[in-house]
Amino acid sequence: MINEPLFGGKIGRTYQESTPHWPDPPSGVGQPNVITIILDDTGFSHLGCYGSTLATPNIDALAAGGLLYTNFHTTGLCSPSRAAIITGRNHHSVGTRGVSNWNTGYPNMRGGVSKNAATTPELLRSAGYATFAVGKWHLAPMIETSAGGPYANWPLQRGFDRYYGFLQGETDQFYLELTYDNHHIDPPKTPEQGYHVSEDIVDHSILWLRDLLSIRPDRPFYLYVAFGATHAPHQSPLQYRQKWRGAFDSGYDVIRQQWFERQLEKKIIPLNTTPSPRNPGVPPWDDLTENQKKFSARLQESFAAILEHTDHQIGKLMTFLTEQDKLDNTLILLLSDNGASREGGPYGVKDEFSFFNGKLEDIDYIVENNLDEIGGQYSHSNYPWGGAQAGNTPLRWYKQNTYGGGVRDPLIAHWPAGIQNPGEIRTQFCHAIDIAATVLDVTQTTFVQDNEGQKQIPLHGQSIVPTFNDSMAPPVRNSQYFEQIGHRGIYLNGWKATTYHEQGTPYEDDEWELFDLSKDFSECHNLATKYPDRLSEMVDTWWSIAKEMGVLPLDDRTIELFGVENLPATPHSGYSYKYLPPISHIPADACPTLGGRLWTLNATVGISKSDPSGVIYARGSHNVGHSFFIINGELVFDYNALGEHHQARSPISLVAGPHLLFAKFDREGQGGSLSVGVGTDTLTTVQIPTVIRMLGSMGMDLGRDGLSNVSLDYSGDFAFTDKIKEVTFEIRSRKSKKDLETIATIEMSRE
Repeated sequence: MINEPLFGGKIGRTYQESTPHWPDPPSGVGQPNVITIILDDTGFSHLGCYGSTLATPNIDALAAGGLLYTNFHTTGLCSPSRAAIITGRNHHSVGTRGVSNWNTGYPNMRGGVSKNAATTPELLRSAGYATFAVGKWHLAPMIETSAGGPYANWPLQRGFDRYYGFLQGETDQFYLELTYDNHHIDPPKTPEQGYHVSEDIVDHSILWLRDLLSIRPDRPFYLYVAFGATHAPHQSPLQYRQKWRGAFDSGYDVIRQQWFERQLEKKIIPLNTTPSPRNPGVPPWDDLTENQKKFSARLQESFAAILEHTDHQIGKLMTFLTEQDKLDNTLILLLSDNGASREGGPYGVKDEFSFFNGKLEDIDYIVENNLDEIGGQYSHSNYPWGGAQAGNTPLRWYKQNTYGGGVRDPLIAHWPAGIQNPGEIRTQFCHAIDIAATVLDVTQTTFVQDNEGQKQIPLHGQSIVPTFNDSMAPPVRNSQYFEQIGHRGIYLNGWKATTYHEQGTPYEDDEWELFDLSKDFSECHNLATKYPDRLSEMVDTWWSIAKEMGVLPLDDRTIELFGVENLPATPHSGYSYKYLPPISHIPADACPTLGGRLWTLNATVGISKSDPSGVIYARGSHNVGHSFFIINGELVFDYNALGEHHQARSPISLVAGPHLLFAKFDREGQGGSLSVGVGTDTLTTVQIPTVIRMLGSMGMDLGRDGLSNVSLDYSGDFAFTDKIKEVTFEIRSRKSKKDLETIATIEMSRE
């Protein structure tokens, strides 16, 4: 049997009697390169070219050399937007209604992207493209991101040849839980040596492109660059933060007005635009205390710094493309996944995990003692609601909502070879689902009805290429629905109806508002009572589209969806966990769910040295977490409660041979007691005044503390000097309602 069914030559008994044949090159050879750059939680007005006073010269240059879109929309949330971007389908239709932690048992929420929706890199790779992804992924169920897999939803299994970045929804910019292709690795440097994730992922992008252009310059490439910025924590090198000192002392109310006026001057928004009213809960700047103002201003400085630092990395990539003569024929699409984030609360936070664990920060203390830590490696900061609203100028609400502040976002298209009149603004309505269709159009890649045996969901998006050289081209779509956690909206022929849903209330009680976007850019003039028939028709259309696109059943749950336990075929199939070190770093969502619960840790160690030392178990970071270790002849468990270190510490003397070391936590009211011991003997017990329900966003190491040190007693990874044979965790209580509320709040903020 011929092993090449479509062989076009002739097979004889010898090569002299045969005719060779070589297949035609893949269809993509000779087509343009494509780079998609995704910013995280970057609002409509944050970029300089969209009206802000922030420093984004390289992004601004892309807009000046390309096109700036003012009517681009997303889903209002991270994972769903990214699913729409790389599949060209609506997020409910491909199983990513919400955060990738969830699998509700319905087709619209499985946590990963359906195999019936081939991704852009899958199609481009079949056409001969080299496909690379760096940075944030967040399109795999979080419980599947450990070395135990499964790997079906990881980048390399969804069309990318190479991957370098983080699988989670957020990351510490200095201490990265790093994944390279299909395995976890340590970051190549420490923060003290100059490490920052944005620099690292761009350096790897350039490395891969150098390899490709050196060896196979004939192959086009698709590069997906997903920055952790500008999602919290807003961290950057010190020199970027120092530049912005004092720049926002006038306050977010004044800044928002300045940015609004700049938008009018730049014609980003129509002259008749009404600036949105103050979002509910945003305190007027003049009502803040002096220390609250200083705190807020410093948080805004940190945001400005991380955005400028990100822009610099984009400039580094553009410089490389220019030097290699590849910029002209590379389509660059730069966008944000949703609007600015409200997770910082009304006053902002230095450490989000204090806020999430119910511990209000002492702003006066921070201002007087460690204000300069904000934006550095020992903070996990996010700006206040007022800063977020400024970032969404002139729009209402924020990320997670279906009003403009959540779903109307920046989009820049740069392609010198394909855009004839650079520097223009485009006002046509378009959506995240149109990105994939545009890439397929530019690269002349055929959409397939069947991919690897899976029947494909039709593309929902349309190419925006017709708008590249025709400012008057009709919009690529006349309708688009929106839905996030019960919030709903619909765009239809220039009109928009939307509603804010209060969780747990009947959907029929939601108040729909109606806006004529041709006259009301900021959605400030509700015409529902003036045009009730139009509104009724649009709401009926929403229900019809919702049924067609798999939006139903509507589901506004959050807390309840984090309460599922004993899930089969997951790391959490019971209340016991057993590990056989040495093993790879385990991401947080696959770790034992200790939080505020009762638990026992047992570690069986083999002692051969007279003075063993090192970490047995470490979970979390310098902000918050656990560390169980031996140092200077003492057994120690450090319970890092948001920077307050409570230690159970006792001398031990271990002879050669196996030993059982244990730590045990018992709840007592709002706090608990922590004990450590050897064998069956408890050596010491310490009281924990307030239990920590969420141990940060970093995961767990056994035999070392590989990233940000949990304890102040050691530095570096402080690896255990002897053998750890086995570590087990026993969970001795169920999650409480308060535990679930904390987990839900944190996980939603990590989107």
